[in-house]
Amino acid sequence: MSRVETTDVTRAIAAATSLAASLGLPADDAVVVHNSNKLALRLTPCDVLARVAFLGQEVAPFEIELAARLTEAGAPMGRLAPRVEPRVYPRDAFAVTLWTFYQPAAPRIPPVDYAEALARLHAGMRHLDVPSPSFTDRITEAQDIIADPDRSPDLTDADRVFLSGRLASARRAIEVRGTVEQLLHGEPHPGNLLSTTNGPLFIDLETCCRGPVEFDLAHVPQTVCEHYPNVDQGLLDDCRQLVLAMLAAWRWERGDQFPHGRRFGEEFLRLLREGPPWPALDAATRRLDAL
Repeated sequence: MSRVETTDVTRAIAAATSLAASLGLPADDAVVVHNSNKLALRLTPCDVLARVAFLGQEVAPFEIELAARLTEAGAPMGRLAPRVEPRVYPRDAFAVTLWTFYQPAAPRIPPVDYAEALARLHAGMRHLDVPSPSFTDRITEAQDIIADPDRSPDLTDADRVFLSGRLASARRAIEVRGTVEQLLHGEPHPGNLLSTTNGPLFIDLETCCRGPVEFDLAHVPQTVCEHYPNVDQGLLDDCRQLVLAMLAAWRWERGDQFPHGRRFGEEFLRLLREGPPWPALDAATRRLDAL
C-alpha cells in the first residue's frame, strides 16, 4: 500500500481547504487522519472529512454512489457531507470527496456490536446491483507481484515459489466450494469501522468486491466472527489463509510504504509455513507487535 508522499501532502491540504472554502465550508486548518493511497483530512472549523486522491487514481464516483445507496437502505455507513453536492471535486492535481466527520464515541466497539453492524452492512449490500470486481481480482494482483521479480526484488526464489503456491492453492480451495457470492466491503477491519454516537459505521468502500461473506470475515477479529450468524468455518479458514498470503505478497512489493511492512511480510510468510489453524488477522498482528 503506497502513501501520499510528504511533498504532496501540503499540496493536497491546500487543494482540500481551498475547495471547502469555495463551497462555503470554513476550513482554516486540516489534520491528517489517515495516509495511505489517499489522504483523509479533518477540516476545521467546518468539521468535514476530506478524502483526497490523485486524479486518475481515485474510485470516488463508485464509492459515492455506493455510500449514498447504502445509507438510503439504512446500512451502517459513514455519510457524505450533507452541506454540499455529493460528487467528486477536481482540484489542482487531486480528486476530493467530502464526508461527515464523526467524533469518536468510545475507544472500543464490543464484538457483538461489530458483528451486528457487519451483518447489517452485508444485508444492505446483498441486493445492490452495481458493477464490482471479484475478490479473485485481488488474488490475481498479488500473484502478479510475486511472479515478477522486478516488482518484488527482495523476495528469495524459495519464498517466491512457496508464496505463489499458497496463493494458488487457497484460491482453488475457495473456488471449488461454489459458495454464494455477494457485494462485500472488501476490508472491514477495525481501521475501517468508526465508533460514533450513531453506533458503529463503516467507511472506505474503495475495496468493495464480490465474494463470499467469509472473505470479509477473514479481515475482522475472531471475537467478531463468533457473533456473526451462520459462518462457514471451513470457508473462513480458507479465506484467512488467502488473506495472509495476499498481505504477504503486498508487503514484498517494491515501493510498499506500509509501516514496518517488511516485518509484516516476513511474519506472514512464517505463519503460512507454520500451517493451520490460520489465525485471525488481528491475532497475527498482535504476534508481530510482540516480537
